[in-house]
Amino acid sequence: MLRPTLTIDLGAIAANWTALNRLGSVETGAVVKADAYGLGIAPVARALATAGARTFFVATLDEAVALRSVIGQAPVIYVFSGYMPGAGPAVKQAGLRPLLNSPEQVAAYRAAHPGAPCGLQLDSGMNRLGLEAEDLAALDLTGMELSLVMSHLACADAPEHPQNAAQRSAFEQMTAGLPGIPRSLAATGGALLGPSYHFDMTRPGVGLFGGAPFTAARPVVQLEIPVIQTRTVRRGESVGYGAAWVAERDSRVATLAVGYADGLIRAMSGGVSLFAGDRRCPAIGRISMDLLAADVTDLPTAPDSLFLLNDLQGVDDLADAAGTIGYEILTSLGARYERVYIAG
Repeated sequence: MLRPTLTIDLGAIAANWTALNRLGSVETGAVVKADAYGLGIAPVARALATAGARTFFVATLDEAVALRSVIGQAPVIYVFSGYMPGAGPAVKQAGLRPLLNSPEQVAAYRAAHPGAPCGLQLDSGMNRLGLEAEDLAALDLTGMELSLVMSHLACADAPEHPQNAAQRSAFEQMTAGLPGIPRSLAATGGALLGPSYHFDMTRPGVGLFGGAPFTAARPVVQLEIPVIQTRTVRRGESVGYGAAWVAERDSRVATLAVGYADGLIRAMSGGVSLFAGDRRCPAIGRISMDLLAADVTDLPTAPDSLFLLNDLQGVDDLADAAGTIGYEILTSLGARYERVYIAG
């Protein structure tokens, strides 16, 4: 084994989309921005299209153009960033649908692409992107082919948070004057809040890839890491930078070929484990740029490789150890991994 191997289960991604699709009776899209959350937009999008996804969402124009080349002309592709300067030729050639975020974007798109389909993004309370209620009320949308109007929940991962209901109510009020136009409010967390948040389309992202808050998701990724060297560390000796771990017994320590340059955030040092099968080997010391150490004293033999991501420890476990979220772990997984795709 020459380098760490990230195995991506496309069958699990498809199964997670299917499970989320079954939550309601509305269309279920798929968010594949940031190179499908770091897992590879081409194989992931193909798997989702095969599973039944017909509408896709990305963040940027470049992502949308790349996605179109992968999934062909039939699926709908929405661009969250809307209609940016210079986007016109690519939008027309690739048949993209920007989600217009401001009166200026609406005016520019309307002038450059009369009658072409697009969507509107509304600000229902997150104060990040989208048209405000007064902006929407002042717009003349006559003649525009609006195929979707959407907004985004700020607190969907906290089901009891009062902002969820407040944003739903604001979204309903803002869209009351747009009858017949499909509406979307819910990403993964919103889809799990129940049918009153589903409207006409849900658009899961992280839940497709095994991340919280979709706790019923099938695990999608495994990360196997080669052991470069195994050494004996005597009681009282330390391992790694800052002498942060000191052996309380004579120990056998494996040094593995992975570090924070590969997306394993240094803050998770000492808070995660490596696995040989189902046997847990604590990570010890500080994660460095290219190396990570694990205590393998209790294994019967020195391992050739260990798993960091598997069915027993997922991206959200790593995120908890680092004080972050699973999204950041997924999208940070580095370019040095050998990526292997399996069908399920």
